[in-house]
Amino acid sequence: MRFVAIPAARAFLLAGAAALPATALHAQDAPPAADATDAQAESQTVSTGNDIIVTATKREQTLQETPVAVSVTTADTIERAQIRDIADLATVVPSLRVSQLQSAFATSYSVRGFGTDGNNIGLEPSVAMFVDGVYRSRAIAQISDLPDIQRVEVLRGPQSTLFGKNASAGVISIVTKKPSFEPGGMVEASYGNYNALVAKAYLTGPISDTIAASIAGGYNRRDGYLTNAVNGQDINNRNRWFARGQLLFEPNSDLSVRLIGDYDQIDERCCGVVNVRPSAATGAVRAVGGQVNDFRNNPGGDVIYTDVDPFNRIKNYGFSGQIDYSFGDVTATSISSYRKTDLNANQDVDFSSAALATGANIGQAKIDTFTQELRLASDFDGPANFLLGGYYFNEKVNTADQITFGNQFRPYADLLIRGASANTQNINSLEATFSALTGRNLVGQFFAAGQGFQNNIRQKNDAWSVFGNVDFEFTPGLVLTLGASYTKDKKRIVTNSTSTDVFSNLDLNVIRNTATQFGIAQTIGGLLGVPGGVASAAQVQGFAQANPAAFTQISTGAAAATAPLLGFTALQFLPPMQNCPNSVETCATNDGDWSYTVRLAYEVTPTLNVYASWATGYKAPSFNLSRDSRPLAGDYARLVAANQAVVNLRPGTRFAAAEDSEVFEIGLKGNWDYAAANLTFFRQSISNFQANTFTGSSFVLSNAGERLTYGVEFDGYVRPAEGLTFSLAMTYLDSKYKSFVASPLGDLSGRPVAGIPKLSAVFGIQYEKPVGASGDRIIARTDFSYQASVRVTEGLPAFIDIINGQRDYTRAQAIVLPYRREVNDLNASLTYALNMGLELSLWGRNLLDSRYISTIFDSVAQDESISGYPNQPRTYGVAARFKF
Repeated sequence: MRFVAIPAARAFLLAGAAALPATALHAQDAPPAADATDAQAESQTVSTGNDIIVTATKREQTLQETPVAVSVTTADTIERAQIRDIADLATVVPSLRVSQLQSAFATSYSVRGFGTDGNNIGLEPSVAMFVDGVYRSRAIAQISDLPDIQRVEVLRGPQSTLFGKNASAGVISIVTKKPSFEPGGMVEASYGNYNALVAKAYLTGPISDTIAASIAGGYNRRDGYLTNAVNGQDINNRNRWFARGQLLFEPNSDLSVRLIGDYDQIDERCCGVVNVRPSAATGAVRAVGGQVNDFRNNPGGDVIYTDVDPFNRIKNYGFSGQIDYSFGDVTATSISSYRKTDLNANQDVDFSSAALATGANIGQAKIDTFTQELRLASDFDGPANFLLGGYYFNEKVNTADQITFGNQFRPYADLLIRGASANTQNINSLEATFSALTGRNLVGQFFAAGQGFQNNIRQKNDAWSVFGNVDFEFTPGLVLTLGASYTKDKKRIVTNSTSTDVFSNLDLNVIRNTATQFGIAQTIGGLLGVPGGVASAAQVQGFAQANPAAFTQISTGAAAATAPLLGFTALQFLPPMQNCPNSVETCATNDGDWSYTVRLAYEVTPTLNVYASWATGYKAPSFNLSRDSRPLAGDYARLVAANQAVVNLRPGTRFAAAEDSEVFEIGLKGNWDYAAANLTFFRQSISNFQANTFTGSSFVLSNAGERLTYGVEFDGYVRPAEGLTFSLAMTYLDSKYKSFVASPLGDLSGRPVAGIPKLSAVFGIQYEKPVGASGDRIIARTDFSYQASVRVTEGLPAFIDIINGQRDYTRAQAIVLPYRREVNDLNASLTYALNMGLELSLWGRNLLDSRYISTIFDSVAQDESISGYPNQPRTYGVAARFKF
């Protein structure tokens, strides 16, 4: 009983929300709507008026009748809107948001405002990605151009019951076209501003009566919309390609075997950063000869300054095989896959033209993933049907990153030292002072070019799950669904990290204590008239016993005199990391949990359906695989007690605990001759949400106590006249931290979650008019994507103040209030489609050239300076497509 969602051939469903039955989905099962086979019963694209049909072996059902919240974007919409990748898809699906920050790897997806920051390879997404039923464990595994698409489905809310781990917030499913036993194909070329060139092709047909094949490929190249003023190089460009081949073997109506192989590659300069608030430290960058873009004087954000052109080089490839065999009213399915992702990246750490430092939070990474799913699904004529299955996941991750000081970091640090000491010290005098206090020759050693931090972490992940559900129709139209899944997840990491930053390897507390003791001995030596002026330990002890009050006064004065030495702690940018496993930490997790679904659906009339559901979700624990991976507080205390802690170690987050999500949902779905409408009300929460916060020099991984969202989703369309369609999709979200006491920015409990707009909407119009009697058509479409103004982040850690020894978060939270994001994207296309298969189009995206900063962060090594990422400007062009 595997339902398959199918888009109508020419039905315009901008952000078309439709619903898929959860009874069909798990792990590698191509979300609900699975693949199309022209002559077979599995599933196919059909059009019956307004209906988008769901078909599976011996059953069919309209999407309007299925009781799950899902947005379906058809191949026609993707073509007309010039949607190239998942990031573009967000402009027509208001519940979906895609963010790309410092690199391609830092791409993240969120649904209904729930998603995981991608800037840490240890963090698996809360929104699971599937391509033809195969799970992609990181967003980077599917950021390339969309292949030979049949449709893209976005399932909203927890889907863990049938999709397994890491679907605690939702699912994005890309469904490609199956090979056809009828010859056909498509070629497409597009050219636009920024010298953009896109070419794609698809060919399918029979090899024999029982074997069909298809091959697809694409190339996408575009100049960058930012210019590096240092060397004239364009940044934020496009340079990617993909190839994909499939074989389909169907010897009879009971057996189907589908084999898929794919490869894609990205080699791009990404991502450009602008400065939105310079500080005194930014002045120090300029003082050593560096330049920094000031977005306030360049609101277009089209010029940046960087001495290192950032690059992202990514390779993805994999193989999968799906076997479906029907025996009577039961179908057995097996889906096997192997995937590999390779990443090599670099960037300017300080985002200026000064040669301060280079490196990447994730410099190199290799991900090898194997998955296997087995499933049994019934299609009985009686009132009850079932789905049972099991899933296995094995993955190996090897990641490395580094930061290296450039030849201008030492003079830059000299200016910071002068500022921190009110010009009582410079880098040379500080080296001399510390040499005397440590007995080491530190002259010329602080912040020397080539020093830095090298990090390598390996992770092994094994997981398995068992799942199932039962549908029971009590009376005609009234169906109860019960589902459950148990997931077991094991992870183990091994770290190998080294800091060669000499200054960060100094224990300033020990040095300060040495200086304090020397000051005491020097003062007492002067009072006692000791030759050389420095009292011995015995003389100091004797003085303390004879003059306790005076000794206290001298000690207090000496401590006050040496206290400024601790002020240089802020310049210890790259302290050592405690490698693990170690004597205290096993650096392994072994976790498991149940997920459940209960749903009651009722067909009120043939055109109106209602449902109510409750579901839970689970996301496994995640290790912090960044250079700021540190022991938890309890482990830190045990390491210190055992004298095993590395110098300057502080507690942090080695890993984040598992996420647990829950949703209550009520939905109404209507479908009439000339209109359709879906309305959903929900309450969704995630406990122990895995949050990743940038502090200006590193990332802090933590668990939020609970995030809670109340929301309303609406989508629908109306066809008031032949060929004319108006559509509207809207999402309202009231999202807050119900509990987040120990966030890096203070207690955020009760506060709204930043970056999640209250209202997101997509308004669309499409008009299709026949031309003459030849069957030619003119197709005009436009959509306007709106996101209400929203604060882009909760706060910035660089602005945390220490008052009376306590951290005060007032400024850190207030400084971000002026930085808001509002999205007003207008997209349009005009197509002349000839009946013989040729289509000629004019297209444009972000036609209003709406510019904004997508998010902000603490500038690296520039205290109280703020940087951000600008969005993509207006793009436009022409396209030609031929279908045969």
